[in-house]
Amino acid sequence: MQRYFLQISYKGTRYHGWQVQANAQSVQSVLDEALGKLLRSSVPTIGCGRTDTGVHAKDFYLHFDSDNSALLSDPDFIYHLNCVLPDDIAVHRLFKVIPDAHARFDALSRTYCYHISFVKNPFLKDRAMVVRRNLDLEQMNKACEVLFEYSDFGCFSKNLTQVKTNICKIMEAGWKQSDDDLYFQIKADRFLRNMVRAIVGTMLDIGKGKISLDDLRRIIEEKKRSGAGISVPAGGLYLIHVNYPSNIFEA
Repeated sequence: MQRYFLQISYKGTRYHGWQVQANAQSVQSVLDEALGKLLRSSVPTIGCGRTDTGVHAKDFYLHFDSDNSALLSDPDFIYHLNCVLPDDIAVHRLFKVIPDAHARFDALSRTYCYHISFVKNPFLKDRAMVVRRNLDLEQMNKACEVLFEYSDFGCFSKNLTQVKTNICKIMEAGWKQSDDDLYFQIKADRFLRNMVRAIVGTMLDIGKGKISLDDLRRIIEEKKRSGAGISVPAGGLYLIHVNYPSNIFEA
């Protein structure tokens, strides 16, 4: 059996996240079915993470094992797989990897971007959050600097989530504005469930002057989800990059 990585992207609007669920359609269930049709056998996949309902991914990886090297080495395999998949899921590249490579556990970092629009735009429905312009961007970027002072982000985690630790190493965080659009980008070694959306909600409170930087420190130190801001809508959130060590990919 050869292990493969598949690089995909998807618009998450009509899916209940990546991971297979009993009574809801997920990206994983649709992809597993498509792979099964082409490879003529059940092909369970493991993704690099579990995105929430409505969240999008521009760069997502999954792995699977198969002994059907003939079909998988066909230069047209990705083309045929894309033909089977719906328009809101796209496959980009197929990689051979070492036998124990893992799409989730081998990831060195993940980068997310949250998209905000200052104007109502029908073409951004379910793809960006609309807010008014009265935000203090300088304070919001100062708040990003506060994040680097901490490693326990339990205050931004969804309640009753079963994780061994709330420790995350944030590597990058910042806000950028372009005309009518505002973007928050954050990179870390791992993320807690709902973490980015809760951080954005809290940052918006800072930008509106509702809380201060000292309040942000208190919220993080108290480690209570109830102290942080709301979780902003899922449609504005995108997984944009996953980084892996180069030695897991076969030449």
